Amino acid sequence: MDYLKETYPKLAASIIKKLEARNMEGAYYATAEEAKAAILSAMPEGSSVTWGGSMTCESMGLFDACLKSKKLHALDRTTAKTPEEKRKLYAEQTLCDYFLMSTNAITMDGELVNIDGNGNRVACLITGPSHVFVVCGMNKIAPDLDSAMKRARNLAAPANVLRVGRTQTPCLQTGRCADCLSKESICNQFVITRRSGGKGRIRVFFIGENLGY
Repeated sequence: MDYLKETYPKLAASIIKKLEARNMEGAYYATAEEAKAAILSAMPEGSSVTWGGSMTCESMGLFDACLKSKKLHALDRTTAKTPEEKRKLYAEQTLCDYFLMSTNAITMDGELVNIDGNGNRVACLITGPSHVFVVCGMNKIAPDLDSAMKRARNLAAPANVLRVGRTQTPCLQTGRCADCLSKESICNQFVITRRSGGKGRIRVFFIGENLGY
């Protein structure tokens, strides 16, 4: 028996109660496949859907499923080939019905913590799309805001620096955040979501697996 996983449903339930107090919603799924099925079924036929960079969503095949879906209109930002196309596509993304993303960390009190380079991901989290689905492995949970920020800066950020092909940041040399101002830094926006302005606009899908970083 995996005793750690046995604690996940109750831990998620306690955080979901905190989310509700913050005008957000949440649900727990034991596996990524179950969560993916729930997410796809939650989007009505004809809905437009898009996403920000997320290794969690990518690894569980959620993006591919949206692109292959016959009932959804999926906007993939990576298809843009010029700055003009990227700008136009981003404008379309902000008006989508659904925005998919993960989070760098979430506190036990229900606060979302995210670091972004270009800012498109956190911008859509804050405003624009009608609904935001946040997909979150249980490894993203942190006890409090301070530890959530440390997780985002010291675990998620260095891994994302490697993922996007940057080579000149201090965290690549030491494995930890140096609060740098490197020209290659991806830590340009720090966003703490403590409450949703629209009731139920943000929904967190907790998954009882280690996903993303």
